[in-house]
Amino acid sequence: MSKQTYRVCFCCRRRFRLASAEAPAEIKSIFDRYSENGTISVDNLHRFLVEVQKQENATVEDAGAIINSLHEPKHLNIFHRSGLNLEQFFKYLFGDINPPIDPRRGVHHDMHDPLSHYYIYTGHNSYLTGNQLSSDCSDVPIINALQNGVRVIELDIWPNSTKDDVDVLHGRTLTTPVQLIKCLRSIKEHAFSASEYPVVITLEDHLPRHLQAKVAEMINETFGDMLFVPGSDGLREFPSPESLKRKVMISTKPPKEYLEAKDLSGEQNEVKEGKQSAEAEPWGREISINKSRTNDEDDLNEEEAHEDDDDDEVDRKSQQIAVPEYKRLIAIHAGKGKGGLDDWLRLDPNKVRRLSLSELELEKAAVTHAKEIIRFTQRNLLRVYPKGIRFDSSNYNPLIGWMHGAQMVALNMQGYGRSLWVMRGMFRANGGCGYVRKPDILLKTGNEIFDPKAKLPVKTTLKVTVFMGEGWYYDFRHTHFDTYSPPDFYTRVGIAGVPADTLMKKTRTLEDNWIPNWNEHFEFPLTVPELALLRIEVHEYDMSDKDDFGGQTCLPVSELREGIRAVPLHNQKGEPYRSVKLLMRFQFI
Repeated sequence: MSKQTYRVCFCCRRRFRLASAEAPAEIKSIFDRYSENGTISVDNLHRFLVEVQKQENATVEDAGAIINSLHEPKHLNIFHRSGLNLEQFFKYLFGDINPPIDPRRGVHHDMHDPLSHYYIYTGHNSYLTGNQLSSDCSDVPIINALQNGVRVIELDIWPNSTKDDVDVLHGRTLTTPVQLIKCLRSIKEHAFSASEYPVVITLEDHLPRHLQAKVAEMINETFGDMLFVPGSDGLREFPSPESLKRKVMISTKPPKEYLEAKDLSGEQNEVKEGKQSAEAEPWGREISINKSRTNDEDDLNEEEAHEDDDDDEVDRKSQQIAVPEYKRLIAIHAGKGKGGLDDWLRLDPNKVRRLSLSELELEKAAVTHAKEIIRFTQRNLLRVYPKGIRFDSSNYNPLIGWMHGAQMVALNMQGYGRSLWVMRGMFRANGGCGYVRKPDILLKTGNEIFDPKAKLPVKTTLKVTVFMGEGWYYDFRHTHFDTYSPPDFYTRVGIAGVPADTLMKKTRTLEDNWIPNWNEHFEFPLTVPELALLRIEVHEYDMSDKDDFGGQTCLPVSELREGIRAVPLHNQKGEPYRSVKLLMRFQFI
């Protein structure tokens, strides 16, 4: 890695000197403070862990384990491993054993509260492999979602072509179906591969009565004792995630009627005329909380707004004719009602339910009924789903749902973009189990109901230092970013959270450098740190085209470990790079 050559034309080449990774000045200063005779001893490393890394529970044994892990070969006598020199200290700080979130912490939230007190990792149209109109339906994306910790799987169920079996597909589109039984078996096999906490299957039911009976039989035979079945009186309060470990729950609304699929020609025209990607850039457009909306969008979404329309009278009539064995399986009843927002958000002390709103419905409702939404979600479940014109499986900003208490903020998991990065960041919390307890501010009652638009005092300030980055040289071709020279990297760092906290900042661009050393400091005042997520992105500046993507991650501020940390970066799909990472420092001041 001493020199690198780029071909400019047939006869000309440019040669660049390649520097090796070197500890930044601040790291050297810290090393000098804790070292004696060029070495940090076990005791001084322990002091560093407590004082700088803020690991108050760290022991001398922990410091010794770090020192031992950095000396090779490991069979050397302990007296040869008495401390760390600067190179070894830097290697520890920039190594895999020093992540920004403690992997040993595991599930640490109180899991004994009702389900309504938790954010739940939720997918939308979980069976689709691509876009919403013409992609294949499969159990593969369902398996992938479960293995990544998703806890809510959505299935749209329709009669097959001969009306004697049940398929999963996106109705009234050109998507190719997959058999329901195949999806159910895959859910059973992979439900608890990433987490022991309950899986919820939300069914969008478009079946006649005889096929509802068949679905009930499939579900019973597939899941058996794994299935959580409520009593005949339904639920007055949702059980806790702890009590539902390794259980599967069914959520749907009582069936009203069987809807025949309509002609597809209208849908095809809609694709040509109405398709708008909310994340058209290579890494997605910047997410926003308050987004203006056109009347055309409202018209296009008029049909989707009725997804859960279901007033009490219709509900009672449908239950009278519903297949008993099918109705008995519904653990979480869904329904909206045909009135306005006041009816939708009406509280019933004798039962709990799930309400579904599109992203546009929630945005509109939040303007006039923000506190009522939060009060509703303290006992009941609110599911938010993407608007109907997101044919390309793009997504919306999940924060608008979370800050109003919505537990099931459903995103399309098939694509990539900033919204999904934020979603994954949220559910890195609590050991990645797919359930994150809502902040106490969203559970307060009476006059203390949280107002997302209120101006609140700053609770804490997060200071972020971006020291340097490395790893692109090993994970990318040397002409990946620039044909004629090494890359010109810059880092964007900021907060996704309530509107008052949302902010992005940017380092300077460093030209022609595979190992950029920015050494820049940023401060982020936080009014609601419980809902804040730290967004980190690296891009490569390109004066003639769009800037290239160089990596991203998103981390829950509530779980950040203070101190100097090695932050691994991921690609656009959320997969970790082998080598790319940043060296950063986090401080709460």
